[in-house]
Amino acid sequence: MNLQQLDKFHKTRIGYLVFGLVELAMSYGFASWALGDGSLLWWAIAFVLLFGALQNFVHILLVHQR
Repeated sequence: MNLQQLDKFHKTRIGYLVFGLVELAMSYGFASWALGDGSLLWWAIAFVLLFGALQNFVHILLVHQR
């Protein structure tokens, strides 16, 4: 799968859901790691991923309401 196909997939309702769930899972992993390690870097990565996941979920709710 090349980047154009990935971008086309991401712009679908299922794509937003898949990307949101993957980002949410990665955010959970980095937050767990940050709790154990106490590193601000891991917290920052976790919050960036959480923000990305929320963007995808909001996009599903507001834009793809068909």
